[in-house]
Amino acid sequence: MNKKYFAIAAMGLAMLYSSTSMAAGKDGVAAVVNGKAIKVSDIKVAYDANPAVKDQTSFDEFYEKTLDIFVDGEIVYQAAEAAKIPESKEYADQLKGLRQELARKMYLEKQVKSKIDDKAVKKLYEDYKGTFKGEQEIKAKHILVDTEAKAREVIEKLNKDGQFDKLAKEYSKEPADLGYFSKGMMVPAFEDAAFKLKKGQYTKTPVQTQFGYHVILVEDIRTAKPEPFKTVEPKLKQMLAQKSLGDVIKGLQNKATVVKYDVKGKEIK
Repeated sequence: MNKKYFAIAAMGLAMLYSSTSMAAGKDGVAAVVNGKAIKVSDIKVAYDANPAVKDQTSFDEFYEKTLDIFVDGEIVYQAAEAAKIPESKEYADQLKGLRQELARKMYLEKQVKSKIDDKAVKKLYEDYKGTFKGEQEIKAKHILVDTEAKAREVIEKLNKDGQFDKLAKEYSKEPADLGYFSKGMMVPAFEDAAFKLKKGQYTKTPVQTQFGYHVILVEDIRTAKPEPFKTVEPKLKQMLAQKSLGDVIKGLQNKATVVKYDVKGKEIK
């Protein structure tokens, strides 16, 4: 994970959140800058508030990589205070905008969260299962080469009981395993050839696409089934959140009294 990403997480989030000290660092202090303490809890809050970071790294690693970023942030902030930036009109104007944006964000998050419960998520999942249409899927591997002659050489070896995986390692320009896919997911020439094969068959002539020449092996054929609930649950929650967000905003709009004017000051009817 690059340092820029940690910087965004650490400096941005640490300004928005506060927390109690933790029994880490030196008595809960991560660093002292010109007499001002940076608490371990400041770094922990930034870490906890960013799920994308938590999924990819431990707190110890995050702490190590962001400590200097927090220190630099405090150094710059102290310099800004010394320059009386917080007392300027520009600061006050921007702070007002930030406060409004934060208030809007927190209000909408709270409203949306209150409308998403297990019952609503499970109902959406049942709707998804009820409308799901199982399409045929095939599980395939391929060997991709640059020339037709090379592809025919591979096919000749397969005809002589050559092992597909072994030949793929020897000849293919890219990984062989393509997993499961349905129609519409591959380029037409590849798809047409693959879906004509039965389980265990491979193409007896090279298949040309814009990527080169393919030799295709179909390992399995199945009818697609709805994804398990746990797999699609995050996506279902996201769908509900998007709908709820629209409903919340529309509800507020319906209750509000709004008068708008054009650039010349004339009321817009």
